[in-house]
This record gives sequence, structure tokens and C-alpha cells, in this order.
Amino acid sequence: MQPTSEGHSTPAITAEDFAAHLRKLSSDQFEGRKPGTLGERVTTAYIKDQFERVGLKPGNNGNWFQTVPMVSTTLLDPASVHITVKGASVTSRFNLGTDAVIGTLNGSVEVDLKDSGIVFAGYGVTAPGWDDYAGIDVKGKTLIVLVNDPGWGNHDADLFKGPALTYYGRWTYKFEEAARHGAAALFIVHETAGAGYPWSVVENGWSGPRFSLPANQDRAPRLVTAGWLSEQAATKLFADAGADFAALKKSADLRGFKASVVDATLSVGYRSKVETTSSENVIGVVPGAQRADEAIVYTAHWDHLGTDARLDGDPVYNGAIDNATGVAGIIEIAEAFAHQATPPQRSVVFAAVTLEESGLLGSQYLVEHSPWALERIAANINLDALPMHGPSRNVTAIGYGQSTLDDDLIEAAKTQGRIVVADDEPEKGFFFRSDHANFARAGIPALYASSGQDLVEGGLAAGRKAADDYTANRYHKPSDNYDPDWDYRGVIADLELLYTVGRTLADESRFPQWKPGADFSRPAPGAK
Repeated sequence: MQPTSEGHSTPAITAEDFAAHLRKLSSDQFEGRKPGTLGERVTTAYIKDQFERVGLKPGNNGNWFQTVPMVSTTLLDPASVHITVKGASVTSRFNLGTDAVIGTLNGSVEVDLKDSGIVFAGYGVTAPGWDDYAGIDVKGKTLIVLVNDPGWGNHDADLFKGPALTYYGRWTYKFEEAARHGAAALFIVHETAGAGYPWSVVENGWSGPRFSLPANQDRAPRLVTAGWLSEQAATKLFADAGADFAALKKSADLRGFKASVVDATLSVGYRSKVETTSSENVIGVVPGAQRADEAIVYTAHWDHLGTDARLDGDPVYNGAIDNATGVAGIIEIAEAFAHQATPPQRSVVFAAVTLEESGLLGSQYLVEHSPWALERIAANINLDALPMHGPSRNVTAIGYGQSTLDDDLIEAAKTQGRIVVADDEPEKGFFFRSDHANFARAGIPALYASSGQDLVEGGLAAGRKAADDYTANRYHKPSDNYDPDWDYRGVIADLELLYTVGRTLADESRFPQWKPGADFSRPAPGAK
């Protein structure tokens, strides 16, 4: 089903209205929606105008915007950066982009790391019952670690969560943990299967300015130098040092693993431009008629990767699916809530957040500076990269089994004749890769769900083919463009589903709860 017209808007959730927002947000006019650029100003102004048009009220203590302080760090003269490894038998250089990416995380303007000893530290994890840092001093050393976590590595269901990625598998955690132990640098070895995305995503993500919250807003320890190595580069590095990377990799999956010193040193020098600036979350609200101090929070990140003048042809990362779909979706759901015949009893908040592509920073700031007390937020419903594959027989709930929100989703899906299923690619760690993760870490049950892969037309084979095609050919690439031939039936069903779940929660007094064995618990009364 295609949208048949544009230029109008109705309170109902419709393909025409959704497509108009999607087409606009992913147009070249928005310049890839990169924080800190003209593209941001155009984007946030558009979202604010739409929130106001549909009938929301300013949602940040009377303001539409929540200013998120950020530090922008840009690698200067990347062509001059030489990563040199002096191994047992040979000295090798690794090329920036094809072999490795690198940058400073602590705001250092100049980095000169010379002859830093290299340690293979498994997965770089310190967790109950598992410590890759046990028995070794890594202060001032360069660490090389594997992507994901030990349960994925050998598919041991009794390790962590087996093949399902846990928070310990996230790249942000690995960098923080290495800094906590005093390392000078850490490189994560990329594998497409374990990361959930190809090397090009890493390369694109580290090719321009990188953003972080200022140290006074995020006190997690930070490395002087961090980056990724391609699997081929890592294999060569270990071979040059007289070591077998494949064997070391296998050893990291076994209980009792011990980190080991590699007979090699790393040297690298580079300069960065470091600027303190800011970006904006855009927040609107339908105030609750009975319990305005309680809230359901819908989120979608508006940011994407901007433009890259070095690219031939199309230089704009338009981010149509990631995540113009989510922003268009919350605008549509917001309009439906704002025009209900009976206002919701709880407040319903709509937050278009920034800096998701930089490590979920905008939602982190929102949670830490929430206009609503955290224990009064009943749930978060997050929209990110909605599938555009047409109608499906099922709904995928990322993190299925964590909270009672699954039950709300199941009941709502029954009205559409659909069933709810768990994510069939848990190793990709989607539960920790979008903004709902910050709500979950704060103890607030979070729902992240959309069309599953069992398509009405073509079944599982067609759904998997479409999902794989998106990951390989669109995800974090300039080719993530608006497609006039998209079938909107599936995404509109998803929006109606998530609206139904939110409306039910907004009109009830109960608070969703985490289920036994979940990774999280509700915030204590008085939390903020």
C-alpha cells in the first residue's frame, strides 16, 4: 500500500502522514541530521513545529528543547596517522580506515603513545564469576580484546546469556573497563557476526567528529586512545608477534582464561580538535488528566551521520530507516494521543533525542535530567529503524522475557491477529544498542518492538532476505534513502500497536515490572 497524497494531516495514524514526515526528515535538506550542524537546526526545528502543530505541550519544564552539552573530537590529518606494531619478527604499519580506526576518548589534543606493551585481554570483561583482567597489570598497556562476550564466543548457554549479547559485550563497556584498569589504549577486534554489522559501519562511525558528554556529566573513566582493528589486521598483528590469534581467541571463551602479554609494542601519534558545544533533545507532552506526575515516555533518536564530502556521488547519510522512521512514528503517535476523545490519565511524553549514534548520549542525558521522577515513569517505548518490509504475521520484541511489557504487547498484538516472538539474532545485542537501554539501566521497563520477519507475502525467507539486505546495503550508508515504492502496511500496523500499548498503560494505575531473572529492577521511591 502506498500513500496516495500529501500536504494534509489527520489525527489518525496514516500512511500518507507518516510518509510525508519520513520523506521530509530524510531529504537532503536535512543534511544527514548530524548533531552540531545546520542539519541539526533544521531537524530539531521541524520536530518542534510538528509537536506543536499536533497539539503537544512543551515537555521539558515548559521548554520544547533540552540542551545536551557535548564534546566534539575530530582527528586532525588522518592521513598522517601511522599505527606501528613492533613484533617479535617484524615491524608493521596498519592503515587507518581499512585496518583500524582510532581516536581519543578523554579529550586529549595530542597523543604520543610510544612502545606500549600489548596485552591480549580476551573479551575485556570484569563480571561476577568472570574476570579477564585477573592476575595481570595493564597500566599503561595497549589491550586487544574480542567483540561481544564469552557466551557468544563458544555458544555456551551457561556463560553470561549464551549467544545473546549482554551489556558486557558492548563496545562502550569495554572502553570504560579498560580505562578503569589504567590501560593506555584498547582496540576491539571486529567480526561482522559478533558485532552485528560490517566493518564499513565502524569505519563510517569513526571517520568524522566523534561526540561525548563532558566529563562533569558522565564520570565513567575514559581512555586516552581507543579504536577497532579489522579481523585481518588483528590476525596479522599477532602473527608478526609470533602468536596464533585463532588459538588465543578460542582460549578466551574458556572458564579460567588468563590475559597474556603479546611479544609486541604499539606506537601511534595523532592530534585532535576538541570543542565543547551542545545539541538538543526535543520533548513534547500530552499532560495527564488525572496523574500528570506519572508518565509513559516514547523515544526516537533524530540524529544520523551527516555528510561526507569525500564520497563520490551521494555524500549524504540521509538515514531514512535509521531513524527518520522512528521520528515520523512518534509524531504520528503523538497526534493520535493529542486528539483522543478522552485525554490519557497519565502524561504521555514524546522525546526525539540526539547523539544516539554516538553511544546513546542524548537519552542518557534525558534519563539523568528527567523532568519526571524516574520512579513515576511507568514505561519507555522506543522506536528505532522501523522495518519497511510490508505486513508481517509476527512482532519481534527485543529483550523478550525481561518485563511485563511483553504481556501488554501480546494482548495488543492479538487484536491485529499477530503473535509476539523473541529476537532471533540475540547475538547482535539490539537490547543495548538503542535509547531504551538507558531507561532500562535506570530501572524503567522498556519496550522495543516492531514487525517480525514472518512476512504475509513471502514468509520468513522474504523477511530475512529484506533484513539482511538492509544491514548489508543500507545500514549506516548513504544508500539509506527514502524509497517511494515502500509498502507501508507493516509499519502502520506497528505504530498502531505501539500506540495501543501506550494508551493502555497511560489509562491504568499499575506500573509494569521486571520479571524474575531480569537484569534490572525498578527505581526506588524518590529517585530522580
